[in-house]
Amino acid sequence: MFIGRENELNTLNRLYASDKFEFAVIYGRRRVGKTALINEFTKEKDTIFFTGIETNAKQNLDNFSRCIMEYNTGIAVNTSFPSFQAALEHIFELAKTKRIVLVIDEYPYVARASKSLASTLQLLIDKNKDTSKLFLILCGSSMSYMEDHVLAYKAPLYGRRTAQFKISPFDFFETCRYLKNYSDEDKALAYGIFGGTPQYLMQLNDKLSIEDNIKNTHLNPSSSIFEEPNNLLKQEVREPAIYNAVITAIATGSSKMNEISSKIGEDTSVCATYIKNLLTLGIVKKESPYGEKSSRKTIYSIEDNMFRFWYCFVPENTSIISRGATDLAYQRIAPELPNYMGAVFEDICKQYLWKLLLEGKCAVNFSDIGRWWGTNPKTKTQEEIDIMGIDRDSALFAECKWTNAKVDIGVLETLVERSGLFYHKDKYYYLFAKTDFTKACIDKANEMGNVILVKYADILK
Repeated sequence: MFIGRENELNTLNRLYASDKFEFAVIYGRRRVGKTALINEFTKEKDTIFFTGIETNAKQNLDNFSRCIMEYNTGIAVNTSFPSFQAALEHIFELAKTKRIVLVIDEYPYVARASKSLASTLQLLIDKNKDTSKLFLILCGSSMSYMEDHVLAYKAPLYGRRTAQFKISPFDFFETCRYLKNYSDEDKALAYGIFGGTPQYLMQLNDKLSIEDNIKNTHLNPSSSIFEEPNNLLKQEVREPAIYNAVITAIATGSSKMNEISSKIGEDTSVCATYIKNLLTLGIVKKESPYGEKSSRKTIYSIEDNMFRFWYCFVPENTSIISRGATDLAYQRIAPELPNYMGAVFEDICKQYLWKLLLEGKCAVNFSDIGRWWGTNPKTKTQEEIDIMGIDRDSALFAECKWTNAKVDIGVLETLVERSGLFYHKDKYYYLFAKTDFTKACIDKANEMGNVILVKYADILK
């Protein structure tokens, strides 16, 4: 069953309906669902679908030729075109009178082996674009290659594409569509543990408890998810051991560059290179206090929830997991889950605020939101605000509490006090609670008039 990606499919179908030459670039991390999107789009369309492999130019050309022959005759013919140019010229000729979709999946594998392929495509696009009905799709999992060698200004294909799609994991609301059998709380837990990457979600069985799913995947040496972080890094980077060390350091609390470099025993300049690549892969993210651009305050955290959960809990329990002590490993993890879910709930609340904004229902018409932290000049103490958003003279301040206890008036009073560090004419306060709010908190919110109380159950309505 195909779920989500409505915007991407609508755009691809709109381009397809133009009946003129179109060139779409689709890229994103492995497992994120790029090929599934293309398969959904090309259903019942004349399509030549070629997937590159990590081999030499001749073998890829032979495979490409076979795909073309199968399209032409319906059977695989052991005849190869003499070159990629000849093969592509043949396709452009076929597409003069009818709409054909040509998909080159895992394009980086092919282009690395055949150095002239990008220039050949450039030549043929420029020659045929005004008369061709071809819909060309180049797809790749190597984010850096697609950005540097396909989309970048100096790349031969720059300026030829008519659309580009960077495919990201599903957000929380899209992920919930996969989890129809779960309670609201379990949906949040599943998102926090597996993230929004379709391939990881497919390993989850929403007819089993969250505990059983953790045991069957993260704590099971024979599961694909148990090996996934190491396998993905081996495919994407040259020194997976050092990248593993960097991610582990971040997952276990080292958030600043100097802390990470100290933890892994590498210079900050070397560490910065590894982190840059992890940012590109979408595994790590960096943050500065909302409204500030100072690199001195930049911190790093794990972007992908599946990776964050894995690196938080699997490495330290590897020895007992390998001995089959799954129950013991889970017993160690379970007490940490409420604290782990705090950051996940903040992310869910941010997504909810964006949803409100796009629906025209948010109290503040912000252009961006984020976390703020810094020193209170009066008390000289460190303060933090979970979510902030600003629109000229108005601002919103939010606090998120993933706890079974009702959120009390003290949380609201602290948020109001911290908002005093910022000078805006109109201030609005959002309190997010996992369960509910105390009567004192509700009464105070009603009295103030600029406070919005949101229970987690309200987010899913």
